[in-house]
Amino acid sequence: MLNGLQFGVMLFLMSAGLTLVFGVMGLINLAHGSLYMIGAFAAAAVAAATGSFVLALMASLAAAALAGALIELTIIRRLYDRDHLDQVLATFALILIFSEGTRWMFGSFPLFLDVPPMLAGPVTLPGGIEYPAYRLSIIVIGLLVAVGMFALINRTRVGIRIRAGEADREMIAALGVDIAKLYTFVFALGAALAGFAGALVGAIQSVQVGMGEPVLILAFVVIVIGGIGSIKGAFVGALLVGITDTMGRFLLPQIFALFLEPSAAVSVGSALASMLIYILMAGVLVFRPRGLYGVA
Repeated sequence: MLNGLQFGVMLFLMSAGLTLVFGVMGLINLAHGSLYMIGAFAAAAVAAATGSFVLALMASLAAAALAGALIELTIIRRLYDRDHLDQVLATFALILIFSEGTRWMFGSFPLFLDVPPMLAGPVTLPGGIEYPAYRLSIIVIGLLVAVGMFALINRTRVGIRIRAGEADREMIAALGVDIAKLYTFVFALGAALAGFAGALVGAIQSVQVGMGEPVLILAFVVIVIGGIGSIKGAFVGALLVGITDTMGRFLLPQIFALFLEPSAAVSVGSALASMLIYILMAGVLVFRPRGLYGVA
């Protein structure tokens, strides 16, 4: 359950920016996973050069936000008035550019980001359960970021503009809001969150080219379940997907082992577990076609 919660908050960091970009700008950004990868590589490079994990996290935020702002200013800005097919093709091209550029800079071999020493050991939880301190810290950081995002969207002037831009971008432009700057800010914020997620996960798994694409697919599942443009929906959807996927991969093979041979139970259980989140998404869409918290 804790692993599922940790996976869920990581998916929230990835999907929060994606749902804002999709909801406010109406943009399908397939390159969001590349920003996740950029953050992970920036963190690994800075950690190797300085030995500081804090500086590595700061570098992931800065690198991903800068990359997001640059591609919004130079490429994405020209796609807002184009149809979704043009957006898909352009952002898919960005995936190829970022992947090959990263391979050219860092090589094809994976990089490794070490867990900071103070978080390297286990933590004893109530009931005598020992759980890795670093994974627990990801849960805490993710929840704090979620609180910060809720406060930003619902309690600040910038958040009011973001919500207004989602509802009627032409009207807020007519009222004097610089919509171009607002779009750049939203895109850079989403990119920074994705890069931050990549840096946090980079200490658990290896940092390698193409690591963002599988997570991007799950992020799209999250925003479909939660509702496009909703931070609350992204949070609830991410937790549902993270816990469902993790618990399914753990429990289903054991359940099938009660009726099948061990090898067959693992095969069937693992295959069904990989489909659980898509079954969950289909079930939500049957009753809530716009997602749990989508605008009706």
